[in-house]
Amino acid sequence: MTSIILLSVFGILNLFLGFLRSNKVLLPGAMLLLLAVFGANYADWNAEHAPYFNNMLVVDNYTVAFTGIVLLTTIVLLPFSRSYVVAGEQNLAEYYALLLFSLVGAIMMVGYDHLLMLFVGIEILSVCMYVLAGSRKRDSRSNEAALKYFLMGAFATGILLFGIALLYGATGTFALSQLATAIATPANASLQPMLYIGILMMIIGIGFKVSAAPFHFWTPDVYEGTPTFFTAFMSTVVKTAGFGAFLKLLAVALPAAQGFWMPTIQAMCALTLLLGNVGAAAQTSTKRMLAYSSVSHAGYLLIGLVASKGNLTGDAANGIFFYSLAYSIATIAAFGVVKLVVDHRQRDDYAGLNGLGRTNPLLAFVMTVAMLSLAGIPLTGGFFGKFFLLAAAGREFIGLVVFAVIMSMVGLYYYLRPLIAMYLRPAEPDATPVPVDGIQKVTLAFLALLTIVLGIAPGFLSGIL
Repeated sequence: MTSIILLSVFGILNLFLGFLRSNKVLLPGAMLLLLAVFGANYADWNAEHAPYFNNMLVVDNYTVAFTGIVLLTTIVLLPFSRSYVVAGEQNLAEYYALLLFSLVGAIMMVGYDHLLMLFVGIEILSVCMYVLAGSRKRDSRSNEAALKYFLMGAFATGILLFGIALLYGATGTFALSQLATAIATPANASLQPMLYIGILMMIIGIGFKVSAAPFHFWTPDVYEGTPTFFTAFMSTVVKTAGFGAFLKLLAVALPAAQGFWMPTIQAMCALTLLLGNVGAAAQTSTKRMLAYSSVSHAGYLLIGLVASKGNLTGDAANGIFFYSLAYSIATIAAFGVVKLVVDHRQRDDYAGLNGLGRTNPLLAFVMTVAMLSLAGIPLTGGFFGKFFLLAAAGREFIGLVVFAVIMSMVGLYYYLRPLIAMYLRPAEPDATPVPVDGIQKVTLAFLALLTIVLGIAPGFLSGIL
C-alpha cells in the first residue's frame, strides 16, 4: 500500500517538474524515488494479509514479492533513458510520470482481491503503455504500434470485462474468496454455462496482456515499433504483473473450476511455446526476435500455472516468481544492449551487432550472458528458472515438459545468432565503439552479475512464496 501511495504522489509531482525545462534532475530523481519505494515495499513483508479499499486490495508476501520484481526491473531500466536526457527530450517528465503510474497499475494487478480492482489495475497499466508506445510522434512505426496496441487492447479489455460480468452473474460476487466458495458450492447449477464462459473470457483477456498464443499476434509489430526503452518495460513489467494476476485468479478464485480451465491453459501453453519459438527462429531483426522470445517465455510461465494446480504457494508458485525475476533481468540486459547499438549504428538486425565483441567487449559480454540465460544454459538464472518450472510440472505433466524441452532446443538456434554476429562476424570498416556512459556500464555489469548469481546460488530465493 505504501508503494502505491508513494508512486501516485510522486507521479503527479513529476508532471510539474516538466515546467523546470531541465531533464538533468529527472533521471537521478526517478532512480532515488524508486529505490525508496523498493525499500518501503519490503517494509510490508509479513503484513499478514492486510486489506485496503474495503478488502479490494490485499498486501501480503505474494504482493510484496511480485511488486519487488517490477520495481527492481524499472530501476535497472531507467539508466537506458539517458538518450532522452542528452537529446533534451521535452516530454521526459511526462514519460517518467507515466512509468510511475503504470507501476501503480502493476501493483494493483498483483495485489487485487476483487475483480474490479484487477480491472482498474489493468486499465491504469494499459492506458499508460498505449501512450508510451506512440511516444515517438514523428515515427510512423511508433504511431502504428500505439494504434495496434490500443485497438487490440481495447478488444481484449472488453472481453475481460464481459468475463468479469458473467462471473458476477453466475456467483453474485466480485471478491476472490467468495467466488471460490460460490463456485465450489453452486446455488444454481443452471448458471454453470455462464460461469464457464466467463472464465474463458477472463483467460482470453489476461492471455492478451501476457502475450500468450493465440492472443499474441500484436506483440511483434508493437514491440518493433515502440521505442526500445519502453519495449523493454513492456516485455518485463507488464508480463510479470500479468502472470502475478493470472496465478492469483486461478489459485484464489477458481480452484474449484480447475477441471475446466486446466485443459485450456495446457493448450495455450503448448501453442505459445510452438509459435513463440518458431516465430523467433524466423526473424532477422533483433527486436522482433526478442518479441517472439517474450511470447515463448510466456509459454514457460504458463507451465507454472499448470503445475500450480490452483495453489498460490509451493514449488510451482516459487518457480513462477524466480522465472519472472531471471527473465526480467536478462531481458532488460538484452534490450539495454540493443538500444545502445541501435542508437549508434541505426540498425536493429543481427548485422548491427557485427564485431561488437571487438569494439565493445562489455556490451558483447552482457549480451552473451543475457542470451544464455534466456536460452536456459546452466550457470545462469534462466537455467534454474526453467528447471524449477519443469520440475514442478514433471510430476504429472510429463508430455508438456518434454515438448517444452524440445522447444528450448529450438530456442538455442536464435539465441546463438547474436553471439555469432558479435564474435564471428567482422564489424563494418568504419564502425566505431558504441558510446556507453558510466551509469549504463555499472547497470549492465550489475545485470550480468545478478544473472550469474541467480544461476550459481538460486537457493537464497527458495520458498519466498
